[in-house]
Amino acid sequence: MAEDEEVRRVLDSIDALGEQGDAAERAKRLTELLDELPGSQSKAREMRQKAVREMRDQGMTLREIGTLLGISFGRVRQIADGVTNPRTQKMPKGEEES
Repeated sequence: MAEDEEVRRVLDSIDALGEQGDAAERAKRLTELLDELPGSQSKAREMRQKAVREMRDQGMTLREIGTLLGISFGRVRQIADGVTNPRTQKMPKGEEES
């Protein structure tokens, strides 16, 4: 799925954390990664939301954005509206899909 070179480098770096050094070093590095991951995920979600909103503001339709990102137009709308987990998070009041 990760076709972008930068994404591939990040994923390769994560793999390297679990492969290099002795077990104690690997465990320590991986613990640090796991401790930092929630904040990084939130930041990535915020940056993705901003990028989706930019595309929408530039005149792209939700369907066009969805096609570009490989996701449904409904998911694009959720991302733009800040819904990070549609199974557990409600749409903002007044923006429920009919």
